[in-house]
Amino acid sequence: MKRIAPILAYLAVGIGSFSFHSAWGALLGFHIAIIVSLLIARPNIPIKTLITSKDVKWIVLSILLCGSSGVTVYFLWGHFGFASDLSKQVESLGLNISNWKFFIAYFALTNAFVEEYFWRGYLGSKTKTLHGSDFLYAGFHALILINKVHTYSIIFALTTLVLAGWLWRQIAREDGGLLAPVLGHMAADFTILLTVYKMVA
Repeated sequence: MKRIAPILAYLAVGIGSFSFHSAWGALLGFHIAIIVSLLIARPNIPIKTLITSKDVKWIVLSILLCGSSGVTVYFLWGHFGFASDLSKQVESLGLNISNWKFFIAYFALTNAFVEEYFWRGYLGSKTKTLHGSDFLYAGFHALILINKVHTYSIIFALTTLVLAGWLWRQIAREDGGLLAPVLGHMAADFTILLTVYKMVA
């Protein structure tokens, strides 16, 4: 199942984005694919690991470091080569002024829990070196960024996300739980989405 689960997650994002042209469809399909995979696999990882932390310093570090993501995107917006029709592309995915805030709220409050349990928990590793799950976690983001930013920005984003996946695994290993990675991931998602909203809505 560990080999199939990432494929299902990628397919869900691809189908939602390119077949249904729906940001909500891609996100909900992604979450459903992950949850179904986990229900089938039944990993021996307690759910409470999502709210487990031994030292608050890891939480603070994760939030501050990852929360700066959106700030960085905001100030470097002009250097990422965003498509001139990005607003229309986003709107064509079903995101408009009436539901953007709901999308951000749902994404920020749920996605980090689902992804951290899946990528860092179920598919993760305690190795200190880069692991396959770091690359798998980063890879599906390319499906979201295609045609929206310049190719060099996609490469930059994927490199950053591989390192983020590695960092969250190391924090989880040191802290004995996924709470710090969850909160850092949540901060990254929220600040990045808020920046995109302010720029295109």
